[in-house]
Amino acid sequence: QVQLVESGGGLVQPGGSLRLSCAASVNIFSANVMGWYRQAPGNQRELVAAMTTGGSTNYADSVKGRFTISRDNAKNTVYLQMNSLKPEDTAVYFCNAKLNRYWSGSVLKYRNDYWGQGAQVTVSS
Repeated sequence: QVQLVESGGGLVQPGGSLRLSCAASVNIFSANVMGWYRQAPGNQRELVAAMTTGGSTNYADSVKGRFTISRDNAKNTVYLQMNSLKPEDTAVYFCNAKLNRYWSGSVLKYRNDYWGQGAQVTVSS
């Protein structure tokens, strides 16, 4: 069982910055992918940013150039640096870890999918 604990959420004015942290209970190299998702009221959960074990990153178009995902292997922690925040970035942000990948035909899947409890980020003046 993998436990993920987010921290760093809060209220910030438009144009401001926040950094979210996700502390994992296991060596984050054991995860194929570490990522951040968000869910605003009435919306589906969406991918914000993800990083593979090899360091490849993927970002939602809406956050490219503003958000950066990174990790500290020694601390088993993944970060999401959020700059130039906009009101539409308001959501609950969830940390995610995907482990034990396998191929189902031509589709890459993961046997284990873990989530943190979520951190509220509110961007408002």
